[in-house]
Amino acid sequence: MLARVLRLGVLGIALAVLLTGCGHSKHKAAAKKPAAGPPPPMQHFVSRPDLKPPSVKVLGDPGATSRGYVFLAPKMKVVQAGPMILDDKGQVVWFKQLDTHGVSDFRVQRYRGKPVLTWWRGQAPMGVGTGRYVIYDDTYHQIAQVRAGHGYAGDIHEFLITKRNTALFPVYHQLHVDLTSVGGPKDGRIFDGIFQEVDIPTGRVLFEWHSWPAVGLKESYAPPPKAAKGKKAPPYDYFHINSIDPEPNGNFLISARNTDALYEIDRTTGKILWRLGGKKSDFEQGPGTNFEWQHDARRQPDGTITLFDNGAAPPVEKFTRVLVLRVDEKSKRATLVHSYRHPKRLLAPFEGNAQFLGDGHVFVGWGAIPYFTEFDAQGHVLLDVSFGKGRARITKPNQDADSYRAYRFVWHGHPTDRPAVTIRGNKVFVSWNGATDVARWQLELDGQPGLAVAKTHFENALPLPRDVKRVTVVALSAGGTELGRSKPISP
Repeated sequence: MLARVLRLGVLGIALAVLLTGCGHSKHKAAAKKPAAGPPPPMQHFVSRPDLKPPSVKVLGDPGATSRGYVFLAPKMKVVQAGPMILDDKGQVVWFKQLDTHGVSDFRVQRYRGKPVLTWWRGQAPMGVGTGRYVIYDDTYHQIAQVRAGHGYAGDIHEFLITKRNTALFPVYHQLHVDLTSVGGPKDGRIFDGIFQEVDIPTGRVLFEWHSWPAVGLKESYAPPPKAAKGKKAPPYDYFHINSIDPEPNGNFLISARNTDALYEIDRTTGKILWRLGGKKSDFEQGPGTNFEWQHDARRQPDGTITLFDNGAAPPVEKFTRVLVLRVDEKSKRATLVHSYRHPKRLLAPFEGNAQFLGDGHVFVGWGAIPYFTEFDAQGHVLLDVSFGKGRARITKPNQDADSYRAYRFVWHGHPTDRPAVTIRGNKVFVSWNGATDVARWQLELDGQPGLAVAKTHFENALPLPRDVKRVTVVALSAGGTELGRSKPISP
């Protein structure tokens, strides 16, 4: 009860955060111009001066992490926003700079039996997205895009390709609703929390669910707009859907941040089968199972439910936790199986996710806080990385870089362009954005094989001998197979 009372004392803070939602904002249009000063920390590459991803710092020595690369989509306080792949050393594997800071939920999925890259892009003033979803193949070319049906626009919080090659995603749609029952204006508006399942090739809507009126306004913990504002009041984001997960039984598990609740939705009828958490929970919740302002609810293969328990904002807990819950639907009781927290007791005010990997490891993106961490099953830290300025405390949007989610996946990228090469002084700088199978770089000098060095970073520098008239750099696999070669250049 105390946590609920504390919320009432910080409604101003809550409203400020809610107006920026999960931290996505249309910076150029909505934000004031920042004071003159140094740009956010970024990386520079001689061979690819067009790429300026945020700086990355590995904290400590990595342990025995799971296979694969790290996938995130830096935005907010960055020079360039876009999808980014990293290795465990913090080295860039692939980065695609976008012409907008509206990017979210970058990950590997499977479409028509093949691995693909997917992400959302668009605009998101007030944390509510209007955009589309893109699907790229292993050559980094777009092969499909998905838009919401029925005249809606796709939101930032989720894009999930199912085993049926359909797509699940949320939609936020404004409706005129009388808000006097919760102290708001009579001529008020709400964001109806919607999710759709769409057939990707045709765009046909297969399923659609609406939070309103199934979930009432009084279930929300978010403060309503002031009645005095009348028709000028902003829409009331009373629900805030932020994850959708298809369950083995065919139903859907969804999370709503602003009601502090998870819902199971019947695929056939669209009815709410149960609520976990919030003001109308159907479950008795055991010690440690409470959660507030949560994200990323998932049903795991063993039947447990996992989620990212922000605990803020406004702050209700002292630190953010990743929860593993056993939910007994017959006895209607939820018990805590395990929880994970960062050693620095990070408190993420918005965004975040927890990916449970096949080997028992847990990969956590801390959302608004520019960190990602891999734990073993017992909660020991195996990898801890910061990016941007690496601030461990964030109280409002645009204080540092962030990434709505972060993931780990195995990925093999095969770009169709050539390795990029630049000569500066007595060195040859080479990189190949997105090429994952390069083991060595070999110089070819005036048509003859030269020095070969191991590929250790996104960009490597090779010594250039004197009196060379033409230089080509050849990319070699671990077995010595030629994967690609740069255009020949002259010193």
